[in-house]
Order: sequence, then structure tokens, then C-alpha cells
Amino acid sequence: MMTFKKKRRWHSLPGQPLTEMDKKIMYWEGKGKLVPTRDLIKTPEQIEGIRKAGVVNTGVLDEVAKHIHAGMSTLEIDDICRTYCEEHGAIPACLNYEGFPKSVCTSINEVVCHGIPKAEDVLQEGDIINVDFTTILDGYYADASRMFIIGKTSPEKEQLVRVAKECLEVGMAAAKPYCFVGDIGHAIEKHAKKYHYGIVRDLCGHGVGNAFHEEPDVVHFGHKGQGMLLVPGMVFTIEPMVNMGTWKVFIDGDDPYGWEVISEDELPSAQWEHTFLMTEEGLEILTY
Repeated sequence: MMTFKKKRRWHSLPGQPLTEMDKKIMYWEGKGKLVPTRDLIKTPEQIEGIRKAGVVNTGVLDEVAKHIHAGMSTLEIDDICRTYCEEHGAIPACLNYEGFPKSVCTSINEVVCHGIPKAEDVLQEGDIINVDFTTILDGYYADASRMFIIGKTSPEKEQLVRVAKECLEVGMAAAKPYCFVGDIGHAIEKHAKKYHYGIVRDLCGHGVGNAFHEEPDVVHFGHKGQGMLLVPGMVFTIEPMVNMGTWKVFIDGDDPYGWEVISEDELPSAQWEHTFLMTEEGLEILTY
């Protein structure tokens, strides 16, 4: 009978002694844990490129913050984002990505994510909106989103927006070198449950930097010790989608592009997102 040795995901560099990182990764792989492949560890040059893309991405969202107001359409937000991005030598990653027709995602109230900018979608007093933008600069990607409250809204929506930001922050605090994706998700879900909110399970954060979406999938629920091992040099997003009610979602049947995701009970949803670099000391935010 023939036996086959399981192919390892992690390999030390030929002719080089094992580093401390090699030893830690190989230890966890030997325990049956999912570990990254070497190509997920960004080089200093790649990290610098992603960092520069993050500067532009932050500038885009800062520009939106200057102008967003009741009475403007989400199509105007798209114009602001595309213009700023292009003026700074970058490309909007969303534009024409798998048929997505605009440069930015604008998700209002019960739209969880991937809302398509439209002239007829006009912001009203009391709306909450997530603006999600991804920049490509010199081939490198950075991805972030922010929530905006339009004028004065209800206490319930204010709390949702605040708690969604707290969920991102507790996820960040749980992300330590050589932790697991599940550690992040566990912390986020635990915090959201204090408010009886639902954490969307059908969408997740992701590796990013050399491409729009890379490994690992960064889920925002679950148990400690699950998912991929996170090690220094990895770049990924954390972007919890927090629903006021159920975690379940559906695709808007009236969306001809098949992109817009809505909470199943059509209660409001909120999301905050950053791109992070894992270092030996912890997370560095690349999209401040």
C-alpha cells in the first residue's frame, strides 16, 4: 500500500537556517492548524507600496467626510471618490470589478454592503451610510470603510454605529502575532451579542495588498484557535458587518447587478473597516 505525505503549506528558505518565525509556524502546522503560505508574507517593498495606497485611500474617505450631507445623492459620493483617487494617480478597485458598475460602495441603513451609487438614492436626515473604498496605487491595494450619520438620527442607530466601531476595535485588540483568525471573530461576536446584534456570517474580511482579495478569510464570528494563523508580514482587513437584528442577509432582487446585500429583517446595519499589517508588536493600521 502506498502512503502519501501531506504537502506542507510552509517551507523554510532553501539553504537558510530556520528563523524563529519558521519554527513557530511549523509548530502550529504540525498541530494541524492552518498556516499561511510564504507568498502571504509581504516584503518590505510590498508593505511600503500598500502603505502608500493606504494614504490615498484615507484621503478619499476624508474627502467624502468634508462634503457628505443630506440632499446629496450617492452618485455624487461616487464622483468625489473617483475624482480624488484619479487625481492622486490611483485607480478605484471596485470599478468594473466582477461587473460592479461604480467606484465605491455606498450602503444606506438596511443595506449591509455593496450598495451601488445612484442618482435617485438621495441622503435624508437620519440616514446612516457606509462608504467603502479600495484604492490601487502602483499595483498595490488598500481597503477601508467608514460610517457616516446624516444630520441627527435615532438613538438606536447612533448606538449601532458606535458598537460597530467598537467591534472593529475589539477585533484589533484580539489580533496578536501568532494568534488565529478565530480569536478576532470570537472577540467581535462576543461584543456584538451584548447588544443583541447580529454579526453577518456570509461576508468577511480578507487578505489584501498584492490583490483585491487574498487569503485568509477573516470571519467576524466563531471560536478562539480556529482559522488561519496570523504572523508578522501578513496584510488583511477586519470589517465586521453588524446588524441591528438578525445576522442573516439577502441579495436585493431589484439590483440588476446582483451586488447589494440587505439585512434579512431589513433593520439597519453598520460597518467599519481598516487594512492592517501584522507586526511583531501587533497590528499597524495602514488606512488611517
